[in-house]
Amino acid sequence: MSFKKLALGIGAAGMLASGLFAASTPAQAEDTIYVPLLTYRTGAFAGSGVPIANGLHDYLAMLNERDGGVGGARLIIEECETGYNAQKGVECYESTKGNGAIVYNPFSTGITLQLIPKAPVDEIPILSMGYGLSATAVGETFPWTFNAPATYWSQMSAIITHINEQGDGIAGQKIGFIYLDVGYGREPIDLLDALAADMGFEVVKVPVAVAEMQSQSSHWLQVRRENPDWMIMWGWGAMNPTAIKEAINIDYPMDRFIGVWWSGGDSDLRPAGDDAIGYLSANFHATGTDFPAIQDILTHVVDAGLSQASRESVGENYYNRGLMNSVLIAEGIRTAQELTGKVAITGADMRMGLENMNLSEERLAEIGLAGFTNPITVTCEDHAGAHPIYLQQWNGAGWEAASDWITPMRDRVRPLLEAAAEAYVADKPDWETQSCN
Repeated sequence: MSFKKLALGIGAAGMLASGLFAASTPAQAEDTIYVPLLTYRTGAFAGSGVPIANGLHDYLAMLNERDGGVGGARLIIEECETGYNAQKGVECYESTKGNGAIVYNPFSTGITLQLIPKAPVDEIPILSMGYGLSATAVGETFPWTFNAPATYWSQMSAIITHINEQGDGIAGQKIGFIYLDVGYGREPIDLLDALAADMGFEVVKVPVAVAEMQSQSSHWLQVRRENPDWMIMWGWGAMNPTAIKEAINIDYPMDRFIGVWWSGGDSDLRPAGDDAIGYLSANFHATGTDFPAIQDILTHVVDAGLSQASRESVGENYYNRGLMNSVLIAEGIRTAQELTGKVAITGADMRMGLENMNLSEERLAEIGLAGFTNPITVTCEDHAGAHPIYLQQWNGAGWEAASDWITPMRDRVRPLLEAAAEAYVADKPDWETQSCN
């Protein structure tokens, strides 16, 4: 476990020879807000974790450099290396929570599962943006965990909707599901099985152990034998480029291969180049740099030497994913400040801010991100929102939008989420819920 504390906005003079930033105390007393980031820049998942960590950091750094922070409070960032390991993630949490942490962003379903029961005790919300335990969308049962803009279950239902809208529909088809065999990869299986039963399609499951991420030839031999009509992938890190390479080796049609939004990084597809043209992945935000806020990041952070990202990597999908997460952090802070009248907020205040967040089209335009994502609203009842997603497609060098916004199957998914939430707390008699009436 390693730490990197950033008193952001202090200039390049504090930079260490290693490229990290030294801790610094502002010259004058000021309100501050402490935001720990659980990141992984090392290990088998670093190819995905590094750009996300850079995007997470750089948007918050830009707010400090350009605006002096959020609502008059400078952001103090502490990055802790988890290696995508649940135990290390918990160690990071325990080592930083006493510093006034207002929110945790685990960027790992495994770590999220460990932190969910800690959040109500320590009164620090968990923001698992588009990942984690899908049932935490049920705000009455999970007051302290948020997974906007959509759960894994909503995302899976949207992917199935897309497939069902092609040709003669999904009934009678065979859907392959290749997934990282950890909590993250297994998370949408219950919903997938339920939809298969309801809609009349077959599911072929292909689990990939962590130790097999870079050795998948046998898995794709199974795919070739089964010959599914479509493949869906719930991969991460080194699993993704390996799966794409093996799919190409067996001549699987790329335009029938759809990845979860964690299987759509530029680094996942770049090794395959033109051979992967047509591959699809889900997304909920734009790629590229054609947004005023991202131009401000380039000016105030990247070009100023305050980022670990190269200029060329800014705007790539996973960089923008991290940036999107920090947008939700900042908007949660702003909403909490407005509701409480405070500048320096607590974790309990942040929970209130996240639960009342309204990232409207007007607000997106105000922050320089018009059109970057679909508007996002969070409520007491729904901590995810079941917001629409879209599919992007690899063109050999980058991503292009390949669908309109796809609305998840809320009517099918919500009752299943509520049942899963009830099952989670069934053996926890002291679990604290909330009333949203």
